[in-house]
Amino acid sequence: MAKFLENRRFVLASAVAGGLLFPIAASAATLNVMQTEAPRSMDPGDQTATYTAALLDPMYEGLVKRDPDLSLKPALATEWSSDAAGLLWTFKLRPGVKFHDGTPFDADVVVKNFTRHLDTKRGLAASGRLRTFLEGVTAVDPMTVQFKLKSQYPAFLALLTTGPCLMVSPAAETAGTIGSKAVGTGPYKLAEYKSGEYVLQTKNTEWWGGAPKGEDEIKWTWTPEPSVMNMALQTGDADVVNPFPAAFAQQLKANPDMTLSTTDGSAVFWVSLNTKTKPLDDVRVRQALNYATDREGIVKAFMQGFAKPANSPLAPVTPGYDKSLAPYSYDIEKAKQLLKEAGYPDGFSMSTIVQEQESRIGELLQAMWAKAGVKLDVRKMEGGVWSKAAFLDPAGKEKDNIGSSIASWSSGVNGADLQFRPLYYSKSASPAGANLGFFSDPKLDELIDKAASTLDEKARNAIYVDAQKLVNEQAPHVLLFTKQDLFATRASVKGTWVIPGGLIVVKEARK
Repeated sequence: MAKFLENRRFVLASAVAGGLLFPIAASAATLNVMQTEAPRSMDPGDQTATYTAALLDPMYEGLVKRDPDLSLKPALATEWSSDAAGLLWTFKLRPGVKFHDGTPFDADVVVKNFTRHLDTKRGLAASGRLRTFLEGVTAVDPMTVQFKLKSQYPAFLALLTTGPCLMVSPAAETAGTIGSKAVGTGPYKLAEYKSGEYVLQTKNTEWWGGAPKGEDEIKWTWTPEPSVMNMALQTGDADVVNPFPAAFAQQLKANPDMTLSTTDGSAVFWVSLNTKTKPLDDVRVRQALNYATDREGIVKAFMQGFAKPANSPLAPVTPGYDKSLAPYSYDIEKAKQLLKEAGYPDGFSMSTIVQEQESRIGELLQAMWAKAGVKLDVRKMEGGVWSKAAFLDPAGKEKDNIGSSIASWSSGVNGADLQFRPLYYSKSASPAGANLGFFSDPKLDELIDKAASTLDEKARNAIYVDAQKLVNEQAPHVLLFTKQDLFATRASVKGTWVIPGGLIVVKEARK
């Protein structure tokens, strides 16, 4: 009971007057959410990290949103339509909306938000996914906007729910403060961001949707330590933990005071190989590393079975995924043979960078690849440091001797293009995109573009099958696993759900 009162920050004083009790004050009820990493930015269009997107979700909105059943619904737009060719889209905007700083929301604001992403000089992290197909956005009248696409793009509406399409205050954008001080239109607004410690959000009492349904405050903290996350939930210091560490999942399931959510995820984990450096520029070497990887062993040791070995650059929940693919078995002798053919009979040395919370993956690979003669130097980094290193250009990675990066990517339920294009398209080479190993294949580029403009789903998925086979053959990544989305809450917490890939939604959560 004492812990409950502490967490709720409820203060009750009483005085005896005619036998009555008088409450003096009741302070805000706080939902405490703990994740594995700190936010990368307060600007939703300048980051691509799932857990940052989860933290920003209560504060920002786009024209379209996802409901818990994952269907697309109106948000800052009330309705929309397209021409017969699917190239011109018209959106009617919601009236009476204001940003947290009081700036009115209208068509000019929408134009400014998308124009900043079409400006190649800005270098915003999430812009690439828009510039490929979006030609421009114009204001028809104060509450109507039109989008003109370069080509048909079946995932257009789904993309409008993602980071670069969330509306930021043009005043904050002009002031240059949006990266550190979130200013959106959502049901919660930023109260305090203490870098390295926490983010505190409070209800937006002027939200267009009425009184927000969640708790008075949402406080976000983070740690890469699985044991700390588990203990925080057990003690009540955290009400929600995302992702919940797989190492403690079975134990938690037996605790009636906790609730564990397990769903099929869309995050694919992999090792991005620097194809600009020797010997990783040789496809035989890249294939050898895939053969030297025991995916089943990694799933068992790192994820305690809450994952599936990856056979494709796509996750099983992604439309177009081909479950029949089986490109690389665990075969050390085959790996040695390929290395010998490539001119490395005694193996070679290389490095990889990995975030602290995933460092165990690096250690497992280090032991596995050693059997094939590959000496792997595992460099563990804090999330922000890793991000800067992972997104260096070729010269930067050569200077820092970065041979590979252990990472993951989730397209959620937004289509295969948002998996292929950021990770494998030639123009997405870092720092412009998440093609961290600078892989380039004109044939694959052609397949990605062709699929993106193919409206017929069956035909589009057939193209994606060919793309999966090509990626597997060229092996720019060592594919590892697709993990299940695990998050845990105190049993009293209701109203929390997750978008495939691990983006937890807590803005309507109560405890």
